[in-house]
Amino acid sequence: MKRIISLTFILVSSLFLAQNTKYTDAEIKKKLDSIKAEGNLLFSLENSSWHSTDLARENKKINGNFGGYLTYKNNDTVKTVILHKDRNLVIAEYSFTNNSKKPIKENLYQRNLNSNENNLKNIRSKVIAQLSDPKYEVGVPNGFNLNIITIPFEESYKNYVITGSSEANVIPFGNDYLFITDKEGNIISNKKFHSRLIPTMTSMPEGGIVTMSTHSHLKTNPFISATDICTFKLYAPFTKLEEFSVYSPSLDGYMIYNYKKDSLIKSKDFK
Repeated sequence: MKRIISLTFILVSSLFLAQNTKYTDAEIKKKLDSIKAEGNLLFSLENSSWHSTDLARENKKINGNFGGYLTYKNNDTVKTVILHKDRNLVIAEYSFTNNSKKPIKENLYQRNLNSNENNLKNIRSKVIAQLSDPKYEVGVPNGFNLNIITIPFEESYKNYVITGSSEANVIPFGNDYLFITDKEGNIISNKKFHSRLIPTMTSMPEGGIVTMSTHSHLKTNPFISATDICTFKLYAPFTKLEEFSVYSPSLDGYMIYNYKKDSLIKSKDFK
C-alpha cells in the first residue's frame, strides 16, 4: 500500500505587512460568499476553455487553423469559440452547462464573430499587449503558462491572469493577477494576489500522496482569492485532495474550501 503523506505548505504570499483590519463574522461570511461565487465563475469559464481547446486540438482540420479562443457566459451557458489563425472567423463553437466535461452542443461551421466576441477579442489583445510593461511585474515561470479570463464588469472588464501547468502532480497556486480595464481595454487598475508562484506538489517521488494543502496570506491580502478557488477546482480532480486552506494571520484563522461540497468557511483551526 502506498504511504499516505499529509503535507502542509505554509508559504508567504506578500512582501509587506499592514495593520490589522477587524471584520465582524457577518462581514467575513459575506466576503467569503462573494469570493466563492467569483471563483466558481472563473472555474466555469476556464473549464469550458480547457475542454474546448482539447476538442479543437483533437480535430485535425480545426487544429490546423487554430488561432486562439474566446470564452464567455451567455445566460446559463458557457461558450468557447475557436478562432481561425487569421482571427477573423469562428471555426468551432462549444457550449457547456453545469461545469460538465463534455459540451451540450458543438458547432463546427465557420461564421463571423458577433459583436460581443469582437469586443472580447479586442479587449484581450489590448490587455496582452500591456502586460509586458515592467510596472505590472507579470512573469511566466519556466514550465508554466499564463491564461487570461475576461469577464464584463459594469461598464468595464475584469481580466484575471492565472498560471497553468501541464504537470499532473502540481497545483499552480499563486502568480495570479487581476486587471480592470475600461471598455476600450486600457488598464485602469491592477492587483497581484500572491507575490510569486506557489507550486503545490500533490504526490511525492517515492509514491507518497499529499492529502492536505495550505498556504499563508499576509496582512495585506487577508482573504482567500477567487483565483485560489478556480485553480484548485481545475486541478484537484486529478489528485487525492478534496479541500485546501489559506491561513490568514489578520483574520486569526483558516479559510477552508472543499470543492466537492463547494463550501468555504473560516475556522480557528484546520480540521
